[in-house]
Amino acid sequence: MIDNFTDRLIVQEVAPRDGLQIEPRWVETPDKIALIDRLSQAGFSRIEAGSFVSPKAVPMLRDGEAVFTGIKRQPGTVYVALVPNLKGAERALAAGADELNLVLSTSQSHNRANMRMTREASLAGFGDIVERVRGAVGLNGTVATAFGCPFEGAIDEEVVLRLVDTYLEMGMTGVTLADTTGMANPRQVYALVRQVLTRLPAASLTLHFHNTRGLGLANVLAAYEAGARRFDAALGGLGGCPFAPGASGNICTEDLVNLCVEMGIPTGLDLAFLITLSRTLPSLLGHDLPGQIAKAGRNCDLHPLPAALGG
Repeated sequence: MIDNFTDRLIVQEVAPRDGLQIEPRWVETPDKIALIDRLSQAGFSRIEAGSFVSPKAVPMLRDGEAVFTGIKRQPGTVYVALVPNLKGAERALAAGADELNLVLSTSQSHNRANMRMTREASLAGFGDIVERVRGAVGLNGTVATAFGCPFEGAIDEEVVLRLVDTYLEMGMTGVTLADTTGMANPRQVYALVRQVLTRLPAASLTLHFHNTRGLGLANVLAAYEAGARRFDAALGGLGGCPFAPGASGNICTEDLVNLCVEMGIPTGLDLAFLITLSRTLPSLLGHDLPGQIAKAGRNCDLHPLPAALGG
């Protein structure tokens, strides 16, 4: 029997940040705000609403302040901002972010490509942010390329575990393991999640999977079976890392929620609402999206028999 508290799967919606960051067509600020407001109505407890990085690095998200100050906040929803450094953290705090997400890669090469600095320099900058925040908002540390690096290949689990330990020692309130380019497999995910959960509770751990090689939802199930309960996902399967070759979209929110519905795993989210909202994205972005359930419909959405068969 499923226990609604211990077995609930929490979806953190990341389409407004990770989903939009590599879109080639500019999305107007009011449209971003409207998307976040609709997502807030869907019942998400956590939404990554934007980032405060260099406008030159990620031009799509250069309107972070306007987005954060323009959204209609729902009580009980945590609005997360990705920040690269102290300057970004200051901007996010001024805009009213509830939690700051800091990102560091396991590999030096990807960290240089993504953050334009060494891992050591990133960690030093994180120390400045922790000192500045002093418990004012939540701090989440993301371990990027935790399951493999597109430049260096396989990543030693001990490297990941040391970074998790470092984050916790610094005072981070949460940790994300990110499969930045979709290199993870379910057996690997299960083993690493089990080890990480000896260091922090499930309520403080997030898994971030991409569906680059078609294993995204299989990896979710492996992590869930290992004890993880919170997962990033993007409406429509939007997203990808602009600094990692081959990083296609995140796992699709409505596909993940559909999986949970079919397996009896509670999420607290309205699947029909999500499908309807996802179907508005192609007109907003100007292209089709990889999500499946928005195209196929739910299993309960039955069709009449063809007329030739007496339907």
